[in-house]
Formats: sequence, C-alpha cells, structure tokens
Amino acid sequence: MTTCRVHSLESFGAADGPGVRYVIFLQGCRMRCQFCHNPDTWEEAAGTVYTAEELLSRALRYRNYWGSQGGITVSGGEPLLQMDFLLEFFTLAKEKGIHTVLDTAGQPFTREEPFFGKLEKLMKVTDLLLLDLKEMNPERHRRLTGRENSNILEFARYLSEIGKPVWIRHVLVPERSDFIGDLQALRAFTETLANVKRIEVLPYHTLGVFKWENMGIKYPLEGIRPPEPERVRQAEEILGCGERR
Repeated sequence: MTTCRVHSLESFGAADGPGVRYVIFLQGCRMRCQFCHNPDTWEEAAGTVYTAEELLSRALRYRNYWGSQGGITVSGGEPLLQMDFLLEFFTLAKEKGIHTVLDTAGQPFTREEPFFGKLEKLMKVTDLLLLDLKEMNPERHRRLTGRENSNILEFARYLSEIGKPVWIRHVLVPERSDFIGDLQALRAFTETLANVKRIEVLPYHTLGVFKWENMGIKYPLEGIRPPEPERVRQAEEILGCGERR
C-alpha cells in the first residue's frame, strides 16, 4: 500500500478535464515557475498523507455528480513525482470504471529506469493528460521555470507515439511566454503530434501573489499585468486553440 502527500482537494472541479471532476492536488514540484499561483505546493515533504484507498473512498462520495463525462483528475504540484501512488490509485480507479486524468508539466520525464517502466504502466490506466507546455525557447523556458524543456518535449513525443489523448495548455505571460515566434513554434510542434485533442491558452493572473508574500518569497513578475483579452485571442488564433479531431 502506497501513500501520497496531498496539498488540497476539490470536490467539483470544472476546469481540469472533461465534465465535473474530483481534483486531487498533490504536494511537491521541482519547477519554479515565475507565475506559479500555488508556491505552497513546492515542498515535497509537506501536505497531508493519504493512502490510495482513502482518497478513492473520498472521491467516490461525489460520483453521482460526474455524469458520463466526469471523473477524477490528479494534479499538483507535479504528480509524476509520486509515481508509485499514481499507479496504484489510477489502477483502483479504473477497476471502478472511473475516467482518469493526469494534469502534469512533464518535467520529471526520462526514458531511464525505473521511471519509464512505471510510466508505461501508468499510461495504461490513464485516459487523458493535461500537458502544460510553458515555452518553446529553451533559454526563456529556463528563465520562466528554472528548468530546461528538452525532456518535456520528449514526453510529449512519447505520448504521441503511444497514442495517448492529450490536451495541451499554455500559460500566456506577457514578457515571458507571449512571443509570436515562440507561439508559432509551439503550434508547429503540436502539429507533429498525432494525439492532441485540444489546445488551450490560460491567461496569466496574479491571484496567487499573496502566497508568495506570505511565504516571504520575492514575486518575480512584479509589475507585469495579465494579458489583454485581445492579446489572448491573438495567441489562441496562432496556436489553433479549440477541439481537434
């Protein structure tokens, strides 16, 4: 029996996959995104400890609200840092006929063992991934997140290889991830993938700034305002947002 560390739970998520979803936000992330609205998820040793069975029992209380489209989404933090729990939890969920979604930035991805073998098993019990592609330019990606993006792009290619359905999401941050050339490059990259079902732009917001302040961390995007609606629409047009067949 494996355990996990949970940051928070949401009973009626409407923005984390299809339909109404029970959303589990796991603790721990090794990226340091400048726009992060939950920096309190970074610490891997924090959070509340649950077993997979305990969390599934909590989620099942809300099953009547999910309808034919909803289910369970595991987000973060970065859920792939708790791979053993994910594998057990999604296996139990699929035994109950539950639709499973994994919301990830893909940063831990490697084809090395033991990670890759566990990931292959996890994909067999994962119905859909929400994959955050934050920047195509490597230098700008490192500035924005503190990490490189080569393994993240390789993760996207792997998911295409196995035909696993993916929704691509891009956080549009003025002066950080809102460059026409980079958006065009992201569009070109997604068009090389055979498994992309939807592309979404998530406009940068400042709702989590107070958490940085409470944690005593200097907010790196001070003075940068959310993008104007027209700019969001332009980015959506460049990326070809919406449903894909």
